[in-house]
Amino acid sequence: MGYAPGELVLNSIHGKGHPLRDWLTSYPLLVVSLDPYTHESAWIIETAGRFLEHFTPANVRTCWLCTADAEGSAQFLGPWSDEFLTFTDHDRAIVGALGIDRLPSLTVIYPDLSFATASGWDPTAWREITAYLARTLRWSRPIVPRPGDPLPFEGTPIAG
Repeated sequence: MGYAPGELVLNSIHGKGHPLRDWLTSYPLLVVSLDPYTHESAWIIETAGRFLEHFTPANVRTCWLCTADAEGSAQFLGPWSDEFLTFTDHDRAIVGALGIDRLPSLTVIYPDLSFATASGWDPTAWREITAYLARTLRWSRPIVPRPGDPLPFEGTPIAG
């Protein structure tokens, strides 16, 4: 686990940006980070959407973080961009600050700014992160992997 800089600004595709600390006033953030310019991130959208749907009723904010501008993020995610908060990270400053080295990734950021992340599609690592979050929230865990999920893959480097 590491600690995220609270002054990082998360920009929503639908409005003004706010510092990370402001998004964490009540609940942790469950963030799926994607690179809209790679096939690997496209392969995981449905599976990642299932994760976010599973935790939406819990005391956690579920969201996407796309390494593109607002228009590119909305186009890549399609209706998923309206289903959950969607943030942009066109310069990859946020994924870099969170220690993410490969996309897609799953990150949980807690109100004390501590975070855990799993880079690439590693079902075991994603299961560990969501199991800890579920215990913390007293919530059920999603089934990982599930039939129809992609096989594990390392993802693409954030450096491009």
